[in-house]
Formats: sequence, C-alpha cells, structure tokens
Amino acid sequence: MRKQILVTGGTGYIGSHTIVDLLENGYEVISADNNSRSTPGMLEGVEKITGKKIKNYKVDLCNFDETRAIFEENTALVGVIHFAAYKAVGESVEKPLLYFHNNLTSLIHILRCMEEFSIQHFVFSSSCTVYGNPDAIPVTEESPRKNAESPYGLTKQMGEQMIEAFAQAHPSTRSVLLRYFNPAGAHPSAHIGELPIDRPQNLVPVITQTAIGKIKEVVVFGNDYPTRDGSCIRDMIHVCDLAHAHTLALNHLFEKHSESNCEVFNVGTGNGVTVMETIHAFESSTGHSLAYRIGQRRPGDVIAIYANNDKAREVLGWIPRYTLNDIMTTAWKWEQSIKDLPKHLELRSHLLN
Repeated sequence: MRKQILVTGGTGYIGSHTIVDLLENGYEVISADNNSRSTPGMLEGVEKITGKKIKNYKVDLCNFDETRAIFEENTALVGVIHFAAYKAVGESVEKPLLYFHNNLTSLIHILRCMEEFSIQHFVFSSSCTVYGNPDAIPVTEESPRKNAESPYGLTKQMGEQMIEAFAQAHPSTRSVLLRYFNPAGAHPSAHIGELPIDRPQNLVPVITQTAIGKIKEVVVFGNDYPTRDGSCIRDMIHVCDLAHAHTLALNHLFEKHSESNCEVFNVGTGNGVTVMETIHAFESSTGHSLAYRIGQRRPGDVIAIYANNDKAREVLGWIPRYTLNDIMTTAWKWEQSIKDLPKHLELRSHLLN
C-alpha cells in the first residue's frame, strides 16, 4: 500500500519539487498551501511531470481548526513534511513578528495534529542559518547553533528546539530535521521552478532575471568580507537533489534504523562558492554576460558557510547529482519558460496581486 504524506507548502518552490520526487518513489501526496507566497499553478507543473493530480488544501496553517480538518479528512496519512514558512532573510529583519507568528504558530498546529491523530513520521524544513556565523567550516551536525543572524534563522532554531522537545515527550514519533544550504535551479523539464514574489531575494533568480532583462543589474552585497574574493560564500544545492533528500529521510524514518527518534542532517554539496564565482558560473554555463555592481553589506547575511554532508551520505544514502553549472542551466531554462509562456506570466501576476 502506498504511504500517504502531507506536504505543507506544497505549491512552493522546494515543496513542488519534493512532491515530484515523492510521487516518483511510490508515495501518495496531499498538499496544504494557502498560496500567500506561492501559486497553485505549480501543481499543474507537477502533473505535467508525473501525470498525477495533487489535491491542495488552501488552508492557513496558523488557523488550528482549518489545519485539523485536513488530518480529520485524511485518515490514511502516515507522515508530514513541513515546508510552510516565510523565508526571506531581509524581510524577517524588517518584520520579525510576522515571521515569529507565521513560522512558529504553523509548526505548533502541525505538531498538535500529529499528536491527536497519531502521525508518527515528520520531516522538518530547517536551514543552515541555525549555525549563525560558524567558528569553523564546513559545518557538521555537531556544530553549535550560534546566535541567529536574522529573525528567519531564529525561527528555524526555535522550530528545531520545539520538535526536539516534542520528540522527547513522544518516544513513538520519529523526526528528521534537514538543514538546507542554498537551494537553486529548477526541474530539468522547466515545468516547475522558483517563482519569486516581486523582486527576488535569492541570488540565482536575481541572476536569471537580470540576464533576461527584468532586473537592471545584480547587486553584490559587499566585497569586503574575509573571503577569497571579498563576497559571501554559500553552498549552492540543486533543488532536485534537495527534494530527493526528503524522500530518503522518509524512507529512513519508516525503516527505523536509528535508535534516536529525532535526527539532524546537513543537506548541502560540501562545496562553498562565492557570490562572484556564482555569477561567473552563470556566464560560463549559459554564454550570457551579466551586469552587476558592488553594493553595501546586507543585514542578516552570514559571511561564509558550507556543509559537511558525510552523515547524509552515509546514513541516508544521499548523493548530490547536479553541479553548479546544472543549477545555472536549469534555472535559465525555467526563466526563459516564464518569459515565453503567458501562463507563467499570469502565475507571477497572481503572486503580486
């Protein structure tokens, strides 16, 4: 019997790619997403890729009764992957209360429903921001959670601590906390990809929108950091590799190989690249020159971070397949598909209205 999984934030960037991976690996999926930061059209892209239509509950997870109704209606649920959260670092600095309310209240409601309906398998979308500015890189799962550089990062730290406490109080539940590094790229089909609201916050869509003419130039936030070229260092991971890590995490939970009922895994390539190197990688892989300029440092940005992913490789069997050039070429193909297909222009318009 196919296991049924609830994916919160299922019409979002990472959520939609993960739904594809889950379907391709034998899971059944339902989605919960109120589309405040995403578009329902992403599930149409999922259907094009997989041939399967996904039901989405347009529910605000900060409303407990609406959230509970999903669990009450779907008695076959055996696991939850929780993506639904606001994630813009800069916005979180400007609007911390918005982030605390949305990201933490929704998590509490999901955990309450898991408790009531005896759902025992949980995968949490965490972040490398929990490490703050680390003392040493690459970071391992044992690296300390230092002071968060943004309210967004703080919500991920607090979310992890809430789940750890929940796991301790409920020994029969099994949870995995996946600490992402910097997801980028798009599905090779170009049916789904990253669709930012207004001006994008993440580097790769800024690059592709600059290349296609939607944005005047890429602003590099600082060139005076203590790095090899003065710009920040990040671990860029292809979104399809990241999506597959969630499937492997679920497999791991169901197989019950570990004695611990709450485990942490870094999900990154293990390679740190600077912002400038990322720009040059786009230019070399696509043949397009980019206009860019150096700007001031941005509040909330970590100087340098990349992963030690040995644990994910050894325990989950996760091996990243896509390169930095793959990230750039798939992201560029997706950006071009948005330009060429009126439907995607309508989807972006939906997010702005």
